[in-house]
Amino acid sequence: MIDFIGDIHGHADQLVELLWKLGYRKSNGTYSHPKRKVVFVGDYIDRGPKIRETLEIVKSMVDTKNAIALMGNHEYNALCFHFTEKEGGGHLRKHKIKNIIQHYETLKQFQNKQQEYEEYLDWFQTLPLFYETEQFKAVHACWDTSSIAYLKEKLVNGKLTDSLIYESAKEDTELNSAIELVLKGKEMKIPAGLFFSDKDGTKRTEMRIKWWENPSKMTYKSISVESIQELPEQPIDLSELKSLDFYSDNSIVFFGHYWLKGAPSLYKNNICCLDYSVAKGGKLVAYQFNGEDVLHEKNFISV
Repeated sequence: MIDFIGDIHGHADQLVELLWKLGYRKSNGTYSHPKRKVVFVGDYIDRGPKIRETLEIVKSMVDTKNAIALMGNHEYNALCFHFTEKEGGGHLRKHKIKNIIQHYETLKQFQNKQQEYEEYLDWFQTLPLFYETEQFKAVHACWDTSSIAYLKEKLVNGKLTDSLIYESAKEDTELNSAIELVLKGKEMKIPAGLFFSDKDGTKRTEMRIKWWENPSKMTYKSISVESIQELPEQPIDLSELKSLDFYSDNSIVFFGHYWLKGAPSLYKNNICCLDYSVAKGGKLVAYQFNGEDVLHEKNFISV
């Protein structure tokens, strides 16, 4: 009896509307349901108009055991943006224009509230990077089996410590690779000479790929998570992939991250993405899970 909710990105009004639609009511400062609880799949901050309010809702539900909140790549990025390098000055996530713009709304909305912001940063570190039961798995972007197995051994009680954050920021480490996969997904280069513009207008030569599909059977167009008109219907160059592994388990996986458009739908009857671009005029989406072995599109709820 769990409701999985996708990327919120500071859209607290839509979150409240969705919780009401799911049957949650506010009492004693938090939202609860007599029979259900929520799993949030990450990305609570950046972009939206009510980031502080969003964090207040999510954290209060976690604190009262009415929800589980996973870490998204935006929460991880915020931690690295905040952590200073041990040598040479600067920060683990460089304060480049692109990165500053990504975090701008969050920073602006916490203006003159530095202590409150730092308390939320501390809370971000308590968020698990994945969650699983016998019935389902949940992660922000990608359930990469080998990366998850590594993180189970590496993390401290499933969480990132200060030292692990410093280690994770080093590009040549196994920890960096594992976190990149589970929080940001798998990517590959598109054919030479081609490019596309992402949601922020940035020119891209790499695309996010369907990590649950066998790449040897896919074309550039069919393996892309996003619908990109510029991609050709030709078999992909497998040498461009770091690994040919793909998620072949039948277990149900819930995740967000991918900025999908249109009406909520399933990629497979066990593969459920919940990010439908609420921060770009799309929908905030939930899936009402009742323990079924096969997912059904009728269980999507959105606002």
